[in-house]
Amino acid sequence: MSSKLVLPPQRSLGNQVRRCHRMFDRMLSARLSRHHLNSGFWYYLRALWIQDGRTQKELSDVTNVRENTTVAMINLMIRNGFVERARDPIDRRKLRITLTARGRKLEAELMHHAIEINAIAAAGIPRAEIETCLSVLSRAAENLQRALDHVREDTVLKAATPRGRRRRSAALAEE
Repeated sequence: MSSKLVLPPQRSLGNQVRRCHRMFDRMLSARLSRHHLNSGFWYYLRALWIQDGRTQKELSDVTNVRENTTVAMINLMIRNGFVERARDPIDRRKLRITLTARGRKLEAELMHHAIEINAIAAAGIPRAEIETCLSVLSRAAENLQRALDHVREDTVLKAATPRGRRRRSAALAEE
């Protein structure tokens, strides 16, 4: 039985965004490797250059990366001397991540790569189309975030119902 492809990859927004992201990531990785840097550091450094002293949770949210991955990446960045981790002086439960002098210095050394890569990607595309693209991608991300929030709310609500609690208890008992 043959299934008909309803959404070819070249017509899929998700596929095209992923394809483009992979190209950006490969180009950025090639540039960062010249500085002996892990490309995973980039997103965290960038977030901290914009607002230093974020919590680990805030860094996870802004980089759209799971918290356990963020913790592992922060540990590597601490070992490399780019950031420091300290308890928030007001709310001792929170851990704040701050740039070291070495981490701050990287902004001047690396930002030109991001600017150049964006220029390469935008070559030959009219500025108005770039602005439209940025607007569309921003709105698409917001739509997906809202949908994801609803999925999470539905999951929480289902787990909170007596039937959902019974299912969860039964599933846990089977483990």
